[in-house]
Amino acid sequence: MVTPRVGVILSRKGGALPRMLLSVRLVGGPLGSGRQWMPWVTLADTVRALELALVHDVKGALNVVALEVMRNGEFMKALARTLHRPAILPTPGFALRLMLGQAADELLLASTRAVPARLIEAGFEFAHPTLDLALADVLRKAAERSLEASSA
Repeated sequence: MVTPRVGVILSRKGGALPRMLLSVRLVGGPLGSGRQWMPWVTLADTVRALELALVHDVKGALNVVALEVMRNGEFMKALARTLHRPAILPTPGFALRLMLGQAADELLLASTRAVPARLIEAGFEFAHPTLDLALADVLRKAAERSLEASSA
């Protein structure tokens, strides 16, 4: 039996990304101290990694995270850059807790450094190997869906 350990999943629907987008639009900088490690992965890569685990009968723990290991401050700078916004002021931890409750600590302020060693060993190829590519793709697809919905 596989036990997936999944990073922050980048998807426009649900999860932490919509909340991070709001933070970048309002404030722009890191969440909390910005020093916490933040493993991330796209939804598409998550689905493909879990499929690989099932097909190859992977046993035990499996880190389903992207290749890039980074801290929240770096992540938020990349997100701000993608949105053409400045990444200056941090969003204080207490403000995140007021908005999200315990989810702030679990999703945005916790620190975990994880690498996808077993995925790499299994020959997994990431559709989104860098955060810049991942964010561009996720946000582009979200914009396309918005256009389709508004023209329908």
